[in-house]
Amino acid sequence: MSSGDDSRRPNPLPSALVSNLQSVLAARRPPPTEDAGATATATATAAETSAPAAAADDAPAKPVVLLTCAGGIQSPGLAALVDALVKGGRCDVHVCAPESDKPVCGHSITIRETVSATSVDFTGAKAFEISGTPVDCISLALSGRLFAWSAPALVISGINAGPNCGYEMFHSSAVAAAREALMYGVPSIAISLNWKKDETKDSDFKDAAGLCLPLIHAALADIENGTFLSGCLLNIGVPSSPSANKGFKLTKQSICSPAQSWQAVSTSRPTPASHFMGMHQSLGIQLAQLGKDASAAGAARRGNTQRKTVEVESVAAAGKPETREVVKKFFRAEFVEKLHEGLDEDIDLRALENGFISVTPLSIHGRVEPELETPASDWLSAALAVDKEKEASPVIAEEQDAADVAEEKESPAT
Repeated sequence: MSSGDDSRRPNPLPSALVSNLQSVLAARRPPPTEDAGATATATATAAETSAPAAAADDAPAKPVVLLTCAGGIQSPGLAALVDALVKGGRCDVHVCAPESDKPVCGHSITIRETVSATSVDFTGAKAFEISGTPVDCISLALSGRLFAWSAPALVISGINAGPNCGYEMFHSSAVAAAREALMYGVPSIAISLNWKKDETKDSDFKDAAGLCLPLIHAALADIENGTFLSGCLLNIGVPSSPSANKGFKLTKQSICSPAQSWQAVSTSRPTPASHFMGMHQSLGIQLAQLGKDASAAGAARRGNTQRKTVEVESVAAAGKPETREVVKKFFRAEFVEKLHEGLDEDIDLRALENGFISVTPLSIHGRVEPELETPASDWLSAALAVDKEKEASPVIAEEQDAADVAEEKESPAT
């Protein structure tokens, strides 16, 4: 991140201690000769000038926030979140994200294969793209092999395209990455935008990041104070139109499962994009799926040029080998939208559909335990109250100034 504010940091050492150290050092210096007087003066001046800079280097660093995103290193949601955090200036931002879109990998990891980490230019942040899953990204980053720090203050997975409500969290790579951090004992947050085709725009990610920034700052403050929620992660869902949201709402995980439909596909040619483009899929997913379909079709064509039958030893009475046909079919799974009726108002999916920003605490095993619901509710209320106080303070100051001016006008001249 930029170090433009470093020159304005106060010297962390007490002035009395600095003065004593300078006196001791001055007493140990040999008396300067007449010829060396100018050199000694210049050296002392340079030392005094560099002292604040050295002290600034020793000053406590900002808390580190580690980001990943199931949408990949080039996803607009990740870029929006990095930009918001860097401009906020409250933390040092580090990024470790997949090199491609990996939205529904769940908690899958890569073993027995080499995983590469390549540095990427990200304004204001140190970033790597990883040839693995989102969980691989968090596991590698927290291993101490990739970054110099031992552990970040907070891990954020997002901003991801598509909701992660109900049992979708078990498919979600976004929630899995946050869960991996929690398994390492690091506080974590998963953020998702309820992306809807022909309705949500890439610019909505920027609005979503701005809305979540106060909660992120509140979480960092409580983490530093040791008062942040323990034993659970926060799963935040932003409605499809972030600028028209109705506010934050503490919610519970629903028991709704995504509607999954299997479709038979032809091996002769890839299926058109319009057939498999679902409401949760971004352009990156579509392009990746097209590549997979093309590869599958090519493999099928190559397979058709070979024998479709295999010979199996038979024990038939005739003693002749028996031939058996090998059948190979191709299918694709799709998530289809379905209506949910009869849901309580405090359920994550219902709150999201009603335009609220849902905040759902989740344990490693899924739904949060009942004893954690009250602390989570208290924390969210306090975090939002602090943010409202900050917004209201300039207005109160202006009203007070106006009252003072009116009182001065009404008072008689002496």
